[in-house]
Amino acid sequence: MSQASCPEPKQHPVAGRRYAARVNDLVGRRMRRQNLWGPPLTSVDDVVRGFGAMQAQEFRPAKWSIAQRASGVTEVDVDAAFAAGRLLRTHVLRPTWHFVHADDIGWILSASAPRVHAANAYYYRQTGVDDDVTRRSRAVFERVLGDGTHLTRKELAAHLAEAGMAVTGVPLAYVIIRAELDGVLVSGAMKGNQQTYALLDVRVPGWMRTDRDEALAELTRHYYARHGPATVRDYRTWASLTAAEARRGIDLVGSAMVSETIDDRTYWLLTVDDDAAARARPPGDPVIDLLQDFDEYVIGYSESRDVILTAGGPTETLRARLRPVLLDGRLVGYWRHALTASAVEIETVDVPAFRGVRAAAMQAAADRFGAFVGRPARWR
Repeated sequence: MSQASCPEPKQHPVAGRRYAARVNDLVGRRMRRQNLWGPPLTSVDDVVRGFGAMQAQEFRPAKWSIAQRASGVTEVDVDAAFAAGRLLRTHVLRPTWHFVHADDIGWILSASAPRVHAANAYYYRQTGVDDDVTRRSRAVFERVLGDGTHLTRKELAAHLAEAGMAVTGVPLAYVIIRAELDGVLVSGAMKGNQQTYALLDVRVPGWMRTDRDEALAELTRHYYARHGPATVRDYRTWASLTAAEARRGIDLVGSAMVSETIDDRTYWLLTVDDDAAARARPPGDPVIDLLQDFDEYVIGYSESRDVILTAGGPTETLRARLRPVLLDGRLVGYWRHALTASAVEIETVDVPAFRGVRAAAMQAAADRFGAFVGRPARWR
């Protein structure tokens, strides 16, 4: 179950050519830090470990967010990592579904669970998911999943009902979310087209929570390494932190964090060895990227999400049932797709007419998505 995503930001005023050049530089660095430009990574594991957590509100589109950042990775590869339990899908951060690597689940929960519990406290009260229900449901989960069984939400509900807890719908969702945040449940392998749950202790043997300050520092490093340059408010919204917690995270990372100001906004980033390369724009011809609805390049920012907007272009970064089309890292329209028996049909919406090198770039982007789903792409 997910709650509302962060609201659309107001467009930041364009302050002349100097400002535009600095924003283009910022966009280029973000695209490279997010592994959308530059040398691709080599595996599902490398992508997810780099981000720490990647929003996975919609399961299949979220798999594309991983694959487009790694060379040769297809939907089959992401599914295999998920089935094996290296790639997990659970409720952390804002709170909503996120992909998390098995190696990182301990510190992610240590950093995130207290804040998500606080955000959910009202809903726990409204749905009756109190400490007693949590304790009793945990006993059921440990009994029915302790041998490594993976069960769907419906199947878990049936076992809870047998134990005298007839919870369905929203209350059931919060029973499960609370168990995820407590380190009891995590995603299991798919059962056909249905998601399942498993015991975290069985799915990731030996996982451990970490000290909260250590976890907060790790979360800060991961966020700014992949999302920087970004503001403190961007980070706070992404991680559901208080202002004091976000500032403490930056302080804990120390001298590796540096800041800069662009048009009265202060941006932070984690210094890396290839920072000069991270500033480079894509060489040569235009670059088009087809993102999923809640890709980290969009949803990973709140205050400064507007830097991807262009004069005369779309003013909404998120639109229902449509996904962003980026030209050189800036929003120029949206896309959607439909699978047929022999191809994937890709349609662009509110996008200016692409001709010449831009049309070639669009077809290349469509072909990358086609390779991901294993079908030739037809763009119109």
